[in-house]
Amino acid sequence: MMKIKNSLKKFLGIHNSTLTVGKNNETTRNQWIISTLGKLPSGLRILDVGAGEKPYEDYCTHLDYISQDFGKYNPNDVNFGLQVDDWNYGKLDIISDIASIPVADNSFDAILCTEVLEHVINPKEAIKEFSRILKSGGYLIITTPFCSLTHFAPYHFYSGFSRFFYETVLKNNYYDIEVTSNGNYFEYLAQEINRLEYTGKKYSNVELTKNERKRMRTVNLLLERLSKQDSGSDELLCFGYFILARRK
Repeated sequence: MMKIKNSLKKFLGIHNSTLTVGKNNETTRNQWIISTLGKLPSGLRILDVGAGEKPYEDYCTHLDYISQDFGKYNPNDVNFGLQVDDWNYGKLDIISDIASIPVADNSFDAILCTEVLEHVINPKEAIKEFSRILKSGGYLIITTPFCSLTHFAPYHFYSGFSRFFYETVLKNNYYDIEVTSNGNYFEYLAQEINRLEYTGKKYSNVELTKNERKRMRTVNLLLERLSKQDSGSDELLCFGYFILARRK
């Protein structure tokens, strides 16, 4: 599994704690993506749209993997919101706008697009382009947040998308749409509590006391118990959605 950078660990509050509530957003997403890729038939031609640093390339060895990105993000350009420590695209196969990818119609058997659409000004145009370049019967794999903090600025245009966005936008171009929730209301609240020590220091210049950290842990113990007994709170709030669809 991919390693989480130390700065992100600190922000997520996953150091020095045995509680796991609110800390599995990325892990669960990675597991779903890797599992879904592994189920694709060997030999399919797949386009990783908005591939970035290509974290899933190693899980596509049974596929004909091609990467695409606009290639413009630099964490040093803007000191705003959440940024990664460093970023390296490496060698991209295609550098282009996501809504205008220079390939022929019906070029790919599968498209992978993970945590990208919130960084696209016109996400519906991107999905329309996916419809153009994906073969009939082809697979579309998408993940995006339902609610997110500002990250990868200045390329952060939406905090997230609801399941109804996908059900509405994809219904005319795809069928057999599967929508899977990542996390739930209680997990999301715990995630934000885990971030409190970092954000309190950064934006309020306040160091939490030992007693305050204990109270945070007490709240998270409650949220963990509620999450284990959850029965549908993801309809209110969750980390995001996993989408698996097939082209008509």
